[in-house]
Amino acid sequence: MATIHNICTRMSTDRMLSSSRTLSDVSLFDSRMRRRCSLQKQSFSVRSTRITQDNQQQNLSASHNGHLTPEKLTSHFELPNGERTLGETVLSPNAQRKTKIVCTIGPSTSSREMIWKLAEAGMNVARLNMSHGDHASHQKTIDLVKEYNSQFEDKVIAIMLDTKGPEVRSGDVPQPIILKEGQEFNFTIKRGVSTEDTVSVNYDDFVNDVEVGDILLVDGGMMSLAVKSKTQDTVKCEVVDGGELKSRRHLNVRGKSATLPSITDKDWEDIKFGVDNQVDFYAVSFVKDAKVVHELKDYLKGCNADIHVIVKIESADSIPNLHSILSASDGAMVARGDLGAELPIEDVPLLQEDIIRRCRSMQKPVIVATNMLESMINHPTPTRAEVSDIAIAVREGADAVMLSGETAHGKYPLKAVKVMHTVALRTESSLPISISPPTESSAYKSNMGEMFALHATTMANTLNTPIMVFTRTGSMAIRLSHYRPSSTIFAFTNEERIKQRLALYQGVMPIYMKFSDDAEETFSQAIKLLKDKDLLEEGRRITLVQSGAQPIWRRESTHHIQVRKVQG
Repeated sequence: MATIHNICTRMSTDRMLSSSRTLSDVSLFDSRMRRRCSLQKQSFSVRSTRITQDNQQQNLSASHNGHLTPEKLTSHFELPNGERTLGETVLSPNAQRKTKIVCTIGPSTSSREMIWKLAEAGMNVARLNMSHGDHASHQKTIDLVKEYNSQFEDKVIAIMLDTKGPEVRSGDVPQPIILKEGQEFNFTIKRGVSTEDTVSVNYDDFVNDVEVGDILLVDGGMMSLAVKSKTQDTVKCEVVDGGELKSRRHLNVRGKSATLPSITDKDWEDIKFGVDNQVDFYAVSFVKDAKVVHELKDYLKGCNADIHVIVKIESADSIPNLHSILSASDGAMVARGDLGAELPIEDVPLLQEDIIRRCRSMQKPVIVATNMLESMINHPTPTRAEVSDIAIAVREGADAVMLSGETAHGKYPLKAVKVMHTVALRTESSLPISISPPTESSAYKSNMGEMFALHATTMANTLNTPIMVFTRTGSMAIRLSHYRPSSTIFAFTNEERIKQRLALYQGVMPIYMKFSDDAEETFSQAIKLLKDKDLLEEGRRITLVQSGAQPIWRRESTHHIQVRKVQG
């Protein structure tokens, strides 16, 4: 068992309050994420012990499931001042990728071998797209992910069930129909129609929802048609942008949402399937208002199901209700495909940034999705624009980025995950360290847990140490994630459900461990586990945080921070 040497005495709540001026003498940064200042060779005083941060260059490369080993990562680019390269970023030897990766499981990746390989390549969350497949195929995926999770205490894959939602789709066609610019083409609510100039839609109110002059988008804008006239059962259009119309293509009306319920009968069947299988998250499609979130949460409460609700922001109707929707939810997904079809495409990047900012201010996870590596469905390398897209999401502070068709039915699913992992990791390594709390998080001034999350982040960033937190509910780990410390948050929990849920949060590495009745014994066991897994080096300092209204080892609430040094 590792010997642990305290290099600073335990900081009680009273002591921390008296020294909060030293710890929190930092400036707030703008909510639009203006340039943050980097800490270099900064001194930091902890009571009577003074420690100067080493600013030695550390190199790193990726290893399995987000873990890193200290090997060389080179860069050929120079900063404008020419003083140092982008690769000269201070990182701890056990640094890890912080931005999580969500992978959609489909025909290309549904085998046991591929799920294992995806996990080792960097997958953190397995997404079940209920628009495709049946319960039997999704059951197989769930069982395989649970089998993987049962084999590791320090690795975990969360399960996200993504509902189909009220999608409007064209009907089946025996072979693709070629649409040409200027051609007349019709959509009818009659079932089973498929001719050269007319095809069915699956939505009976389609004729009532569209108006003359509307623009219909097929497949998220791959084709577009202008509505010229309507009859009782048919919408007559002129092709604006042509293409190849295949079976069951998604239809949107620019600037409008279909007047369908957000949760359909099929969705309720799928939600019950998720309850029976204890999935970790629901991603609810086409959420228009907070009412549907409350309805789902009431249902889950009645089922005694501990499943978090992620709202997918992808319809025009959701934007006016964005604040109430996010407030009611447990997190959000920026589903840019349908969002860009229903709203002007130039608004999507601004909405993405705004949604990320709002979620961070609410301490809720946010996922950026759709078309991130679309070209890798058919090609082994991404476009430069796709690489930049991932980097922007990481820099804006997304908790996770998502792969859809790239891993579901693409030709290069593992390469896509590796590209996403590498780009996220490289981008994170270039981000300057910040100890400034987001402007919106004024709660830390009056909330003890918030204050300690801020101060723990301040201390860990200044001393360049990872953070170790013990949690039964995950709340302190989530608070720490919100402040985006520069090093990993090792979140030890004795609850498997919490371990799986924390897999979605930026910077958090959840680890399952049974807690001893003795706090010091538990700390020693945790340090030993990290050392045995090569996640913590001998001689390395670590910031240990205890905070919570429901303490693990004491009867009363306790809040304090320690900095410890590990010796062999």
